[in-house]
Amino acid sequence: MKNIYKYSETYFTEEQRFRQWWLWAIVIIPCAIPWAEFIIQVILEYQLGNNPAPNWMIILFWLLFGIGLPIFFYSTRLITQVKKDGIYLRFFPLHLKFKFYPYDEIEKFEVRTYRPIYEYGGWGIRYGFGGMAYNVYGNKGIQLILKSKKKILIGTQNLNEFYQAIVKAQSKTNT
Repeated sequence: MKNIYKYSETYFTEEQRFRQWWLWAIVIIPCAIPWAEFIIQVILEYQLGNNPAPNWMIILFWLLFGIGLPIFFYSTRLITQVKKDGIYLRFFPLHLKFKFYPYDEIEKFEVRTYRPIYEYGGWGIRYGFGGMAYNVYGNKGIQLILKSKKKILIGTQNLNEFYQAIVKAQSKTNT
């Protein structure tokens, strides 16, 4: 197995998190239901409805959706690194390891303004008409076009720094 961590020289690192208020509202508002059920039935001991769920089920749903879902969403982040040997991506906690795109597999890369909803159906790890996208916020990124013709869009909040790091890393690789 190839050691993808053999180069320690890092030219760029960015960590992005979901920070759109409306996206957080979509996550948090439904989480209020298990909280309400937990408080009413388990804490206050008032049975909900004519055929209430057992307390263990209320507690399980509260743990999974009232607590687990917001923690999962809060911990989600896109980590991008430009190193001497290639570009590394990790969408934590969905990727346990970094995805690696070596420079010798990248045909070209370009700065791009994109429309996340129209082109990819939103933010996250997305598949769309323009290939695959890794993004969490905004509409600016670097489009990688691999030699296999596969397209990978990487969203960024530091566009110029990201682009210049790739240029610098590739120039060091070719020397």
